[in-house]
Amino acid sequence: MTTTIHHLLDLEVEEHTLTVPLVWDDPGDTRTIEIFARVVTRDDGESLPYLVYLQGGPGHEAPRPFHSSTAPAWLDEALAHYRVVMLDQRGTGLSTPVGDDDLARGASAVAEHLTHLRADSIVRDCEAMREHLGAATWTVLGQSFGGFTTLAYISTAAASLADVFITGGLSAVGRHPDDVYALCYDKMRDASERYYRRFPEHRDRMRRLVDHARAGDIVLPDGEVVSPSRLRSAGSALGMNDGWQTVWSLLERDHRSNAFRYDLMNAMPFGGRNPLYFAFHESSYADGHATRWSAERTEPDDFRDDVTLFTGEHIRREWTETVPAFQPWRDVALELAEFEWPRLYDPGAIETSGTTGAAVVYANDTYVPLEFSLETGRLLRDVHLWVTSEHEHNGLRSGPVLTHLIDLAQGRRIR
Repeated sequence: MTTTIHHLLDLEVEEHTLTVPLVWDDPGDTRTIEIFARVVTRDDGESLPYLVYLQGGPGHEAPRPFHSSTAPAWLDEALAHYRVVMLDQRGTGLSTPVGDDDLARGASAVAEHLTHLRADSIVRDCEAMREHLGAATWTVLGQSFGGFTTLAYISTAAASLADVFITGGLSAVGRHPDDVYALCYDKMRDASERYYRRFPEHRDRMRRLVDHARAGDIVLPDGEVVSPSRLRSAGSALGMNDGWQTVWSLLERDHRSNAFRYDLMNAMPFGGRNPLYFAFHESSYADGHATRWSAERTEPDDFRDDVTLFTGEHIRREWTETVPAFQPWRDVALELAEFEWPRLYDPGAIETSGTTGAAVVYANDTYVPLEFSLETGRLLRDVHLWVTSEHEHNGLRSGPVLTHLIDLAQGRRIR
């Protein structure tokens, strides 16, 4: 293990690197990976308890603790109460990241490696880091997929948790991935229709753009010939606060312009920067099932008929053929789609865990549906639920969500 200390303005940042097993429950498997975390503390916060932040994804590293326009909005609030542990989840950031170079080992070897990067293994990494830091317990802040990981934490190691704060991350427990993606289509239908009610002229514009995509007329700077399904996935932005502005800015541009092509490339989900996000995404909803391209199989008839309906985090198998960044990952993605994932959550353990804290459920969440979040919330008897339409899925990054959750957990009214 190694530790390095930096000072960034008023922040002290300790960098910790641990070597841990790739496969936690098989002592005969000697493979190891590194886990990296930054512990961020204000100058006067050395005695505060720890809070570990679990990032959304899967496949994204923790944000960096800079004072800038890109800094997470919640960090200052968290630092008033905690020393904040920014953990790069295994396979991301500086935690033995997964990248294109790994493909030289062969698709089957990479796919097998990825099966050990799920939330249950991230929990074991968290426990190793907690013990390394000498904390008897700590608090977890789980955003989106980080909330899924928090549920796995509660299922197996609830005694290590002082409190939990979950933002847009109360995943379905015991549900088939098909149930989740089908409901996400319903959410995206509603989001699409809300958008077109505000900007009715953009429906014809979207229809014309799909025609251009069918004709192969939209080519991105990286060489991708944009398919209609990829174009429609830009609607994923509608699940974010102010995401409608991203869609509006795209639809008001000329599709032949550089601005349109670059903006579209940035707006579509599942880019090449974090290939794990694409190859591994559907597994995050696989609580004891194989996914078998769940989002593709559950597409409703009206989405096939009406090309103006936007999609969200709905992955398509065809993208392994049409997207340059995904083509090298085709065989890995195909193998993972057939993998029978073990159960991730224990509903009985969650219900009897005694876990305390607070969770926000976004009423219009297009990624983590309200209905299943409320089902899961009922298992967390001592976790205060805040259901709101004030924010979308990224509310933690753009508003005082953490302040409200801390108030709830401490018995104060939301202000």
